[in-house]
Amino acid sequence: MNVRRPRGTNDILPGASEHWQFVEQKIRDICHNFGYQEIRTPIFEHTELFERGIGETTDIVEKEMYTFQDRGDRSITLRPEGTAPVVRAFLENKLYAQPLPAKLYYFGPMFRYEKPQAGRYRQFYQFGVEAIGSADPALDVEMIVLPIEFYKSCGLSGFQVHINSIGCPTCRPTYRDTLRKMFSEKLDQFCSNCQGRIERNPLRVLDCKSPKCQELIDDIPLVLDSLCPECSEHFAQVRQYLDLLEIDYIINPKLVRGFDYYTRTVFEITVASLGAQNAIGGGGRYDGLVEECGGNPAPAVGFAVGLDRLMLALENQESQIFTPRKPDGFVAHFGGVTKPVAIKVVNDLRKQGLWVEMDYLDRSLKAQMKSANRFNCNWVLIIGEDELADNKVKLRWLASGEEEEVELDNIQVRLLNEREGQ
Repeated sequence: MNVRRPRGTNDILPGASEHWQFVEQKIRDICHNFGYQEIRTPIFEHTELFERGIGETTDIVEKEMYTFQDRGDRSITLRPEGTAPVVRAFLENKLYAQPLPAKLYYFGPMFRYEKPQAGRYRQFYQFGVEAIGSADPALDVEMIVLPIEFYKSCGLSGFQVHINSIGCPTCRPTYRDTLRKMFSEKLDQFCSNCQGRIERNPLRVLDCKSPKCQELIDDIPLVLDSLCPECSEHFAQVRQYLDLLEIDYIINPKLVRGFDYYTRTVFEITVASLGAQNAIGGGGRYDGLVEECGGNPAPAVGFAVGLDRLMLALENQESQIFTPRKPDGFVAHFGGVTKPVAIKVVNDLRKQGLWVEMDYLDRSLKAQMKSANRFNCNWVLIIGEDELADNKVKLRWLASGEEEEVELDNIQVRLLNEREGQ
């Protein structure tokens, strides 16, 4: 049987996984500095959560969700994004009773059935942050600053921040009606996806990647000109705080993001090295989602970073994001009575926090030394019968080739002192 991984999935192999661990640690460090705590939600939820939260007119709900009936005949969906599950957990676990805003972060696998391409998989990994319980524009800015600092800490450069405001339920309907009327006059010129969106949610047409559709919407009125006074003031404060922090940004009046739950501020971070599909993260304010999920009204804002795309961007920039750790040493033996001693020495050194390797294939000393060199170890302990009779082992430093005899009982102290002196 020739078993292969499902299309649109990826194996993260040893070596590459160390890069992921580095990035994951950066996530924890940055979120800790900004006061966010980790939350872990199930990888599947009731389908209704995403239909109500993301919006039935979005591509994700219409085409991309992995949905199935479980044995209780309930409709279950593998999570395609992280915000709706976090909001559900916020309500179900009464996190609203704690000091607000609730500041939460997550990372883990998400699932969408879409065409696989570079940096985009059907099982992909996402890091996200949500702040629930405050409408302060300063929190919108924090949601932009945090991923910027995260990208910088990972070694990424050359990214751009795009921002926009898409208004609120007070002012957006008028703008939506204006777009619907304009688009309907040339309905047959739009792609089939946009033709379906024009009646249900014409704002989604702005998110279309078709060059033809982009040409058709080139002369539309700007949403920023349709904002109510409250939304205009909110967006002005966002820009003011970004300027205060000397954050470079581009106002992109056609930026709407792909989910129906967004209100007011939306933003996206792009990097040119990824080509046409250049977004590596984005987010915005979603002041109505908590109420949509059954809670009392609560303003909220968040963002998400596609980690697969981030890793691809770092690879494209040939970023040396971290120095891979190498084993401290290797313990070589000759079999027979020397092997149990080698096993004991390796175990004792590992307890002291040293990364130590040994041979498990009963190979010759020459082959074991080749392994030690391949691992790029600092030293090799050679446990031979003659040395063992005197309660000693040979310690060889691979960089210099120097060799010394060390009392077996003193080997831990010798190697730990050497590590402390590095």
